[in-house]
Amino acid sequence: MTITSHHNQKLKEIRKLRQRRRWRDRSGLFVAEGEDLLSVADAHGWTAIERYAAVGSGLPGVSVEADLLASASGLGSGTRTLAVYEERWAPAPVGPLCVYLHGLHDPGNVGAILRSAAAFGASCVAFGTGTADPFSPKAVRASMGAIFSLALCRTGVDQLPGEKIALVPGAGDVLWRSSYVCDSSSAKVLMIGAEREGLPEEVVASADHVAHIPIATDSLNAAMAGTIALYEITRRMAPE
Repeated sequence: MTITSHHNQKLKEIRKLRQRRRWRDRSGLFVAEGEDLLSVADAHGWTAIERYAAVGSGLPGVSVEADLLASASGLGSGTRTLAVYEERWAPAPVGPLCVYLHGLHDPGNVGAILRSAAAFGASCVAFGTGTADPFSPKAVRASMGAIFSLALCRTGVDQLPGEKIALVPGAGDVLWRSSYVCDSSSAKVLMIGAEREGLPEEVVASADHVAHIPIATDSLNAAMAGTIALYEITRRMAPE
């Protein structure tokens, strides 16, 4: 069977999942596009609820006319394959290294931090108030498949495991001069806020340590700052 109608109900549902967070929250489903992302999902044991492939692509899934699949895609150039998956949320954050995001509105930044967290071996990414949906199309794409390899959870600061390190521009210790980063005997939580607002005062107050990355300008992209901090933390926590 090949889908040949723009009004196909399955394609309508895919468009809703891409465009509406409320629809994703209600259904617990999300969409991933492209052969690379779907290959990562396969490698990590994620089974698609539904899988679609353009006619003639030779890829597995329900066949869809290429122009129709492109109309359901969020990519400017369309896609040859996409799939629908169930969201996965862990019941609680876990160590030894967790990243906590609070008020980070940009899904591209969220996805990029997921990618860095996976690259540096973080055990979990926790989502606090006001943070963009990690299962939105932009975040899923920016994660480059990390969405399928990391434990994700929704939590408050009181449930975070181990020592909490709040990343605050210009405040506290210089991250790579701080002795507590070297202590691998306790779990660490890197707390990252929005680029403009930063972490709220009450979140910073809940942290065990406050640190910053010294820079020559006024600001640094949140995802880049998170990547630098993750590199430094994992480098200094590693046994010699």
